[in-house]
Amino acid sequence: MSAVETRLAELGLTLPEVVPPLASYQPAVQSGAYVYTAGQLPMVEGKLPVTGKVGAEVTPEEAKELARTCALNALAAVKSVVGDLDRIARVVKVVGFVASASDFTGQPGVVNGASELLGEVLGDKGVHARSAVGVAVLPLDAPVEVEIQVEVAP
Repeated sequence: MSAVETRLAELGLTLPEVVPPLASYQPAVQSGAYVYTAGQLPMVEGKLPVTGKVGAEVTPEEAKELARTCALNALAAVKSVVGDLDRIARVVKVVGFVASASDFTGQPGVVNGASELLGEVLGDKGVHARSAVGVAVLPLDAPVEVEIQVEVAP
């Protein structure tokens, strides 16, 4: 087991299976020293645990937890390409999309769920640049979607 997966286990987490694509794309691709993930929904065992807009049907606290799940799914996608999460040199960028009620402005707090998970798991290698964007709707009526870009060592 890699050091990253050992750390996940210490946090009571396990790396899930890669979420199969919903359309014509790959969950992650590598270009040079970088791995880019597709947007990861908070799928758990093939299903969305919650649907709807944050600030309406979904609370910000629920959405923050869902963003953690998205980040975990993104790590699984990275592993599917590089084979070993210990090859992550650093997380470069995180982009989070939050399906938001029209008056909801707490997108950064929601996406903190993903950022905090990456920091807990990867330490300093998990520190990254980030965007948190409010959107009208996401695939399958998901409340949140997260994509990451990581630099990997050879």
